[in-house]
Amino acid sequence: MIFNKKFFIENTKTLVYALIIAIIIRSLLIQPFYIPSSSMEPNLLVGDRLFVTKYSYGYSKHSFPFSPPIFDGRLIETKPKRGDVVVFKTPADNRTDYIKRLIGLPGDQIQFIDANLYINNTEVLKSIVSKTDEIYCGKKIIDVFTFEEQLSNNIRHKTVYLKDYSYQNSDTFVVPKDHYFFLGDNRDCSKDSRFLTSVGYVHKDNLVGKAQFIFFSSDKNIGNLFSFWKWDKSIRLERFFKRIN
Repeated sequence: MIFNKKFFIENTKTLVYALIIAIIIRSLLIQPFYIPSSSMEPNLLVGDRLFVTKYSYGYSKHSFPFSPPIFDGRLIETKPKRGDVVVFKTPADNRTDYIKRLIGLPGDQIQFIDANLYINNTEVLKSIVSKTDEIYCGKKIIDVFTFEEQLSNNIRHKTVYLKDYSYQNSDTFVVPKDHYFFLGDNRDCSKDSRFLTSVGYVHKDNLVGKAQFIFFSSDKNIGNLFSFWKWDKSIRLERFFKRIN
């Protein structure tokens, strides 16, 4: 077999160009993410695959693969809004991606009193949606109350609480300058900013992007993508191209 040097060089260049383009798109425009946990149920389910826009809040070193220390701070910064569903690097290691809902802005005071969420001493309004829902918490199925919460900027979203309201009262969390406070929508089954040693307050430079919509979803409890004979039950067609609120 004759080695075609020109053919090899041209194909190598094509692969390099494709890789560069993919890195640019992933770093500057849009990136897919997979939901591995139940902390954002009922709005995001394990097995959801979604697109996150990287340009929504500007760019930091965490916008790029492996978070290279190429510059400090954020470039072309746009501040996130209360209620956004955000992907960020957890402060514990500046490497692991988390996805939660932004609840507290810099300077805000956050507190739970009798299982009700307060922001700046004002209770977040919530109305009951269902008293009979079941959702996942890890591998367990739990009975929950489902509410619709309305934030101060009129953003509405569903949240769920265990029927015994296991997380009832907290100290007051005061969000530091240039930091944000995040909660999971599955309030009694989420490791989030309430846990200061593992997540805590998230610096603005750790924001990766805003979750926009689900492009694919499958229930891994029924079968994986290779179990094609189970696709009729495992693939959640109704979630395809669903916007994230």
